[in-house]
Amino acid sequence: MSPALTFAREPHRRSSVRVESWWGRAFLRAIEERAYDDNQLSGARALARSGRIGGLVVDAGRFAAAVDDERGLWTVSGTVPTLDAEAVAALAEVLGATPARAEALLAGELPLDVAEHAEEAGVELVPYGEELAVTCTCGHWHDVCDHSLAVLHQLCWTADRDASVLLHLRGAERDELMSRLRRHVRDATPPEPRQQPVVGESTREQVDDVEIALDAVLRARHLLEE
Repeated sequence: MSPALTFAREPHRRSSVRVESWWGRAFLRAIEERAYDDNQLSGARALARSGRIGGLVVDAGRFAAAVDDERGLWTVSGTVPTLDAEAVAALAEVLGATPARAEALLAGELPLDVAEHAEEAGVELVPYGEELAVTCTCGHWHDVCDHSLAVLHQLCWTADRDASVLLHLRGAERDELMSRLRRHVRDATPPEPRQQPVVGESTREQVDDVEIALDAVLRARHLLEE
């Protein structure tokens, strides 16, 4: 099992944070479904920008962060359903269909067509509102307090910058996906390419392209992390 992802406390921001990606906007809509009114949403966004959210921790199916306000220090924790092994395998197959998708994954991107094809295979990548279960030690009367919504916004903004955070939360860790991609490429290689018809040669060329792309992006990532 891969270790949890940890993120440093975000600085204070004067202006609103713009969510750019399609998965970030979808996550934001799910968060908005959890609020009981627009005033609560507005207050939660302001709290999320205030720099009062402690280091965010994201693991498969779980996340947590500390929040401080004028009344004290609170702990917010939450859960989302994770993808099962079959769903992760289906996602890896979708990602391995083209070299560009594997490159996008390592760049922190998640092409929309990946989500569309994954959904056709029964894999939902972005959790919906009711799947975002949160608790807070503040004892607020509503099941989702301002602190919880603020942490959810912080989680959304973090995932918006890097889609692998969302996939990690859903139980599809990036290194595991890349490992599955490599196995998928090897399994897809025809055993006797020279005896295949023209269509088979084309398939072999596509598989070679995916393998070359995977090797290149993995080497580049290794150099960046040194």
